[in-house]
Amino acid sequence: MDDDKSTGAIVLTGGEKVFAAGADIKEMKDLTFSEAFNSNFIASWSATIPSVRTPLIAAVNGHALGGGCELALMADIIYCSTTASFGQPEIKLGIIPGAGGSQRLTKAIGKSRAMEIILTGKRFSGTEAGQWGLAARVFDTNDSCIQGAIDTAEKIAKMSGVAVKAAKEVVNKSQDVPLRDGLEYERKVFHSLFGSRDQKIGIYRDLQNVPFSNASNEDPRDGRVYTEDKAGVV
Repeated sequence: MDDDKSTGAIVLTGGEKVFAAGADIKEMKDLTFSEAFNSNFIASWSATIPSVRTPLIAAVNGHALGGGCELALMADIIYCSTTASFGQPEIKLGIIPGAGGSQRLTKAIGKSRAMEIILTGKRFSGTEAGQWGLAARVFDTNDSCIQGAIDTAEKIAKMSGVAVKAAKEVVNKSQDVPLRDGLEYERKVFHSLFGSRDQKIGIYRDLQNVPFSNASNEDPRDGRVYTEDKAGVV
């Protein structure tokens, strides 16, 4: 998903009734411990989205259960409609979430709520997702949810690509390290951006009261455009 350098943000969505159904139960029916362990079952799938550097917005309508809920949790931003339904029903199959659900859901909504959902397999609504801080925004209709995600993706895509990737990296780092280590890492990345061409353009344009345009080959001194190799674009 990072191969297309012209893509500044990604919107991930499904159908009106189902965002993503999750793993195939029939595939797991005859799976043994040895087979699951030796093949590292589900690991490759669950590692794909988190490794994407381009910001990803999940627009969730309908059911997002099991692996579908975990897929949404892997996104950088979750938008959902009031028709959305989230849940980790694996306990009803005699297993547990295997693609990050127990970890990401707990970090997003707290231990007590996550424990109740995972131990009982109960679902929660899109409205609750917004109230609990899992979803950034909740929309009344499916179409408005998707359009809202597209609008936000377009705003992100207009920003500096190098700054956006750096911002995503430091926010994600906050989920993995203690506060003190996170603050030090943030400061180092902050300092590094002063070596980017986009920083020079962004500061110049702000002083001139001109919005940033994500045109990294502009001359920050006068707004003229010249070739990338001459500009030394990051």
